[in-house]
Amino acid sequence: MRKPNRNAGLDPETHYPEIYRNLATYEFPWDINQALSFALFRTYAVPTIGRLLDDTGAFTEATQKRYDDTAILLETPLVDGIDSASGKAAIRRINQMHKMYDISNEDFVYVLSTFVVVPVRWLADYGWRPLADNELVAIVRYYQDLGRHMAIKDIPETYDEFATLMDSYEAANFAFDPGSRRVADATLDLLASFYPGFAKRGVDVFSRALMDEPLINAFKLDDPGPVARTISSGALKARARLLAVLPPRRKPALVQNMPRIRSYPDGFDIERMGTFAGGCPVHHVTDAQEPTTATSVAPS
Repeated sequence: MRKPNRNAGLDPETHYPEIYRNLATYEFPWDINQALSFALFRTYAVPTIGRLLDDTGAFTEATQKRYDDTAILLETPLVDGIDSASGKAAIRRINQMHKMYDISNEDFVYVLSTFVVVPVRWLADYGWRPLADNELVAIVRYYQDLGRHMAIKDIPETYDEFATLMDSYEAANFAFDPGSRRVADATLDLLASFYPGFAKRGVDVFSRALMDEPLINAFKLDDPGPVARTISSGALKARARLLAVLPPRRKPALVQNMPRIRSYPDGFDIERMGTFAGGCPVHHVTDAQEPTTATSVAPS
């Protein structure tokens, strides 16, 4: 028996927050979390992004907190609403963080494109059902809205434009950088820490098996080989077939409730999350410049 689609009949032009929230918390919570994690991991392979994260030390010296802060700050506008008090606070905190650094709008648009494209491609490969047309449009509309609230300019109009931008930007900008590699290594180490010690080697191979050749080459990581790729892809597809016959989820699955979010056992205050000015080793922009943002999350 086919499970009902809770987004059936919803208009993506007016109900895009609800549609995307359903996708991320009911329909595909694990998949979208994984896909967004890998999306941001891709951005480290652009030296201007990876080197900045290395220079700040946030992702090599406090990797767990950076992971937790990013996950919660990204999830809050989605769950509570972009225009809610908490959603505005989360976006404001992200804008404040990234206003400190001289980051090009082109890099920000690229990061936004990964939020759109990588999850769609992941779900096409490993989702338990295909995305409906209204769901694809809703994902685009949600990130267009989020990008506008973060003062990102020249945002693509359609999914195809997002995909073309992401692919062309990576082809032109993926390159090895020692700082980017340090951020990648710290991220992979954090990922392995979520599992028992005996599984760490397998987690590392599995993670690399899900990376495409340009990403592997940009970080100069060891290619896991065709056998590991086949096994890893097959495991995810088998999982999808199982999920397709299981009952639908009754309660939302939130990232902030995951056991791997370890920094705030007693709760969190959005206004205190992230990094703050003072002692930063990279060039700062002036207050006159508009705030823009892109944020980073480790694979999970």
